[in-house]
Amino acid sequence: MTGEWLAFCAACPVPEIANVLSRAGIAFHQVTGVLRDDAVWAEIGGWIAAARVKKALSENRLGLMGHYYSGMLDIQSDLTQVSITFGSHIEHLEVDELSASRIGVSEDQIAGRIEDFRNCFDVQSDCLLEELARAARTSVALDQLIATHDLHSLAYYSMGRGVAANEDTMSSIILGTSLLTARGIPVAGEYEVKNVLAMKIMDCLGAGGSFTEYYALDLKAGTVLMGHDGPGHIAIAESKTKVRPLAVYHGKVGHGLSVEMSVKHGPVTLLSVVEDAGRGFKLLAAEGESVPGEVLRIGNTNSHYRFSIGAKGFVEAWNAQGPAHHCAVGVGHVAGNLSKLARLMEIPFVQIC
Repeated sequence: MTGEWLAFCAACPVPEIANVLSRAGIAFHQVTGVLRDDAVWAEIGGWIAAARVKKALSENRLGLMGHYYSGMLDIQSDLTQVSITFGSHIEHLEVDELSASRIGVSEDQIAGRIEDFRNCFDVQSDCLLEELARAARTSVALDQLIATHDLHSLAYYSMGRGVAANEDTMSSIILGTSLLTARGIPVAGEYEVKNVLAMKIMDCLGAGGSFTEYYALDLKAGTVLMGHDGPGHIAIAESKTKVRPLAVYHGKVGHGLSVEMSVKHGPVTLLSVVEDAGRGFKLLAAEGESVPGEVLRIGNTNSHYRFSIGAKGFVEAWNAQGPAHHCAVGVGHVAGNLSKLARLMEIPFVQIC
């Protein structure tokens, strides 16, 4: 039976290879099974997806426009370490450039973009045409800014006080940034560098990746209400994203149009890119479910999420890992692929549920 033994002795050289790679300091990853096994190919597919994300991050041109939100120390990042860990190039931008680009936008371009808004969004009847035109002008200028700097992601924040042109720009940016996010160029408000990376990762996995944070806990129902103002990932909305006028913005000067949506009901994954002084960066994930529930009609993303460890267990386990207060939410359960990405990047990975 020596021939039969040799024919099925495929596992024998694995420890030989693993030993040498380990002694050489070369990372390796194993997939065990047989060729005609769907589970094996699913795992291989996960590794391929993770490798693609790592490559996308290494080629990512991240634009940063404006400055950090005063007092939010948790979101501030070491930008040098961002480039070292993720390989992304960081391009620093001025709000003035976007404001200047708005001047050259034509009436035809504005009319065309308003038509895009009506096709992509559920524009509410109380949205004034002049506000749609303001948002359209900024959206066209944003596209020009993205093209000029060949950006693949963007984080921004500016209070907008003192310069009328910049106030006009920053108070009309949400619809344009939502369109960019939906087409694979994630945009995060509040200059959230770590979170736009999380959004980019989720989008590269095909899960979406929308900006979110805690709003409230429903301890009786066992759900967590989460969302955020600013750009929403309209491609993962439960229904067509509404556009609402807001008479006043919180956190910045001005008023204008905002987007309101809930994430598709069903399985979801939360991802946070976590930074701390001792360990650099790590990925933090949680798998749960987006469930129906009453949401606030405030022109924000709003969704109810349920987790296997309950609302109380979720927030306690999540906060124990020391993340910033923002995270990215995507559709589907993709923690397995995120774990593989962390291993390829040689950074820690924590999944709490």
